[in-house]
Amino acid sequence: MIPFAFQTTRHVVVEPGASGRIGTLVAELGARHVFLVTDRGIEAAGLLEPALNGLRAAGIAVTLHTDVVADPPEALVLKAVEAARAAGADAVVSVGGGSSMDVAKLVALLVPGRQQLADIYGVGLARGPRLPLVLAPTTAGTGSEVTPISIVTTGAGEKKGVVAPVLIPDVAVLDADLTLGLPAPVTAATGVDAMVHAIEAFTSKRLKNPVSDCLAREALRLLAGNIAEACRNGSNRDARQAMLLGSMLAGMAFANAPVAAVHALAYPVGARFHVPHGLSNALVLPAVLRFNMTAAEALYAELAGIVVPEAGGSEAARAAALVDRLGRLGGELGLPVRLAEVGITAADVPALAEDAMKQTRLLINNPREVTLADATRIYGESL
Repeated sequence: MIPFAFQTTRHVVVEPGASGRIGTLVAELGARHVFLVTDRGIEAAGLLEPALNGLRAAGIAVTLHTDVVADPPEALVLKAVEAARAAGADAVVSVGGGSSMDVAKLVALLVPGRQQLADIYGVGLARGPRLPLVLAPTTAGTGSEVTPISIVTTGAGEKKGVVAPVLIPDVAVLDADLTLGLPAPVTAATGVDAMVHAIEAFTSKRLKNPVSDCLAREALRLLAGNIAEACRNGSNRDARQAMLLGSMLAGMAFANAPVAAVHALAYPVGARFHVPHGLSNALVLPAVLRFNMTAAEALYAELAGIVVPEAGGSEAARAAALVDRLGRLGGELGLPVRLAEVGITAADVPALAEDAMKQTRLLINNPREVTLADATRIYGESL
């Protein structure tokens, strides 16, 4: 067996209504003043109320920060850090989607003031101390509640990651009630994102290990088995809880066996065209899977037993069945299936490909090497 290390969030709470326990969980971490990071949509939907009520009942002061937007830019992160410092917060909580959780992680890290954001982009550059951190996702997609990763938009066409163990949250709260009634397109896009996490972790060229493999397989089983029902019936609490659990397990997997070319090619789509991250992944997924087939056939065949258990025949046939099934999934869930449907044209492809090649921390994990010409062809196939 190859040597490996595995790290994840140390305390996980999985229960409908669990966000009402955030006050108790924060108090157990010794905090008295929480900086709560979210966006205006979450606030308007009333999803904060259980957490706020629980915090008040525990006697914990709250400073609410609702300025997060999708693909958060550096300026937004730095503004949140200053607001948390001014408030005197001694812990950070987020009830929200991936962007809110990513901002919360960086606020918790940067408030103590030991490092600057510009100095910690990359792998292993961020260090502590940080404030206690509790995250409750409102979508089943990013898995950010258990990952050491925060993504920031640094320019018109580029996203950068801060990746370090210090960003792993203290507590993850998986409350299906926070996702009830989530619109089907959001459920579909975030669900596909989580499936991509599981698939890319399972096929990662670097750091793939027996623990991440087990998590990825179980994540894919939960996600593939519940995503259609969660989209069709947004009030199905069991399906919603299964999606949240699958998303978290996929997050645990890819936090240790990193994602690869699907994400590398999706990031420029999101940064340049403001396409939601999950949908960006869904749009390039089929072409990347076909590209990787020569290097990942055996692994795809293994995953076919989970996603398309009826598939038989040779290893190549089972792998092809997986790629075909995942290629049809987005359309079956009502998502756009071509880049052209989100306003991307052939004229945009060269710039997208150039930006994708900057995602070296991701591309080195891909089972097959990706060149600039390869990235160009993959985008072209996805138009």
